[in-house]
Order: sequence, then C-alpha cells, then structure tokens
Amino acid sequence: MNAASEGRRLRVAVLSRNFDPTGGGAERYAIALVEHLAARHEIHVFAQSIHHQHPGVTYHPVVMPLARPRWINQLWFAYATWRATKSGFDVVHSHENTWHGQVQTVHVLPIRHNLFVGRTGWRAAMRWLKVVTSPRLVAYLWLEKRRYAPQPGRRLVATSNTLRDVLVATHPHTAPMLEVITPGIEAAPGAASVAAKRAAREVLGLPLQGPLVLFVANDFHKKGLGTVLEALAQLSKAPQALDLNLAVVGNATQAPAFGAQVKRLGLELRVSFLGQLQNMGGAYEAADALAHPTLEDTFGMVVLEAMAHGLPVAVSAARFCGISQLLTHGENALLLQDPTDVPALATALRAIFTDEGLRVRLGLAACRFAQGFRWENLSNDLNNIYKKSASSHE
Repeated sequence: MNAASEGRRLRVAVLSRNFDPTGGGAERYAIALVEHLAARHEIHVFAQSIHHQHPGVTYHPVVMPLARPRWINQLWFAYATWRATKSGFDVVHSHENTWHGQVQTVHVLPIRHNLFVGRTGWRAAMRWLKVVTSPRLVAYLWLEKRRYAPQPGRRLVATSNTLRDVLVATHPHTAPMLEVITPGIEAAPGAASVAAKRAAREVLGLPLQGPLVLFVANDFHKKGLGTVLEALAQLSKAPQALDLNLAVVGNATQAPAFGAQVKRLGLELRVSFLGQLQNMGGAYEAADALAHPTLEDTFGMVVLEAMAHGLPVAVSAARFCGISQLLTHGENALLLQDPTDVPALATALRAIFTDEGLRVRLGLAACRFAQGFRWENLSNDLNNIYKKSASSHE
C-alpha cells in the first residue's frame, strides 16, 4: 500500500445538512464517526445547521437561501458543497443526496425503490407520469443517479444489511461499491439501578413509580406512536388491566397532532412528551422497556441504544426495521410482524411487564448484543474506507 493507506493524516470533508445530535439517527451516526476520526484526520464539517463542537473539527456553515421547497435546498446544498470541496480534500464523505463525494453513506431507502418497487404495467406507467410532471421527483432521481454512479475511489456505505440488499436490487451496478457500517454505541452500561432510574425520572419530570415505556422518534407517525398509544389503552382495560406510563422523546412540534388521541384514550396522566433531548442517556435510564413499532427504519439506532442500556425492546420485524434482521425473537427482542397490529404490541408489552424472568433475560441478552456494535470498531472500518478511497485517486 502507498502512503495514504499506511496512516497519512487525511483532509476529509463531511457533508451533512443538519449536524445536530437531536436531529435523529442519521445525524447522530455522522456525529459519532466524526468524533472518533477527528484525532486521526483533519475533519471539516459542511452543514446548514450546526449544533455541535468537538476538538480538532473545523465547521463550515453552508447558507440556506430557501428552506422550502426542500428539493431546491437539496440541489443548492449539493452545488454549494461541490464548489467548496472540489479541491483541497483527500476524501469527501457525504451523508446527503449529492453528486460528489468519494464516500457516500446511505441512510434511507432509494427514491427509485420507493417509487417503483412492486409496480408493473399501468401502475408503473402512472408512476413515470408522476415523475415527469414533478420537478421535485426529477431532481431527486437525478441526484440519486449521480450519487450512485461509479467513480474512481467511490464507496457506498449502507447502514444495514437490509438497506444494502435494497440498494443492489434497485441499482445493481452498486454491488461492487457497497459496504455496510451499522450505527453503534459508545458503551453498553446495562440496566440502571433502582436509584439511578428514580434519579433519571426526577430530572425528566416523569412518574417515579410504575412501569415506564419509552418511545423515541422524530417522525411520530412513521415510527408508530399511534400504535403505541392504542396498545397502552388496550392494556389498561379489564380484565387483567396493566397501567403503563409512556415517555415520548423527539420532535416536540408533532406532539399536538397526537393530543386528541391521548385525550380520547384517557391517557393524559400517563403520557409525557419530553421533546428533543441533547443527551438520551437519562431517558434510557428512566425507562423499563422500548416500544418501536416502526413502519420504516433502515437500521433503528434507537433500538441499539436502548438495548445497550439493558432495556427489553418490542420492535418491528426485519422488513420494516433493519436491526431486526440481526435479532432473534424471544431471545434478545420481541419482534412485531405487523407494526400496526395493536393487539400484538399490547401482547408483547404485557409479556415484558408481567413475566419478570422474560424481562430480565431480554434485558441481559440485549446488552450482550449491543456490545458487538462499538463506535470505536465501526470507525476503524470507515477509516479503512477513507484510506482506500484516498489511495485510489492519488
């Protein structure tokens, strides 16, 4: 190998429109890898929203002339960062739908997949008609085509095996460029002590007594908050009523949309909307279990983090949530075959909170599972990709 692959300090540009730990799983993924690689390389972050500081990282704000429509801002961000990084960097690493960047981390399903999968004949024709009459879809598909185009040194990084498989099925030519680097954790502290749990609840203003379910998302609809609320209401009915409290963490602007459902179900005293948290550790310590009946997650970072804190998790099956491809039902998680099935989620939560042996076994196995996904090791994988990419175009 040449000098680049042997450990030379590289100058790396990282592109992520929202560089904020409260932004969601993709944002926290990008931030964690930047923090772990900052000591090895000269890292420059290009973002439109920056709420992060780390020693050795240089931040470059990218202006946002228009926040809406999003597709125009996406094109602008791609153009602005292309201009800013087209020279002077050994590696450009994009977490966004851009046409440039030797390393492209893919966090979401391909747009082409979402538009056309499972559609043939007249249904496919109608989708093409929708595309050609929509500047937004034309722009997104064009960016995606350019993003996945083969280039010297280009590597595509999928955040799960399921996402990798979808990428290959949708864009077969990407197979030789693809690698998988999942989200990770800093540590696996395991279950919180009784005292730590109580202290965490006091800080967050949560009920000090009674079982507490945690729900974390920035898109409450897609991640299944409605299903969780219905399951809690079902569990509270006789016979064998089980009253569970719920802590909801995420985009506070979505809370009012669920207020009517909370009121209709009579859950006003048992549901707490906490908004976005800079540090999720306290929420995991306060909770007794995680409910994640997501309709779509390429991995499910919040599931891994909850498992690292020894929480039993009820999570959608693999075709809805990428991490579930790695999990075993009844061993380290309870998998939901249909995330909209309220009785199934209620049954899973009842099992967790009425069977202490199951709850303990799931929590211990969850923590053991999470220990295999440390950011330290995952950043080594990305570092190797950086070195290969840099050496390929020297």
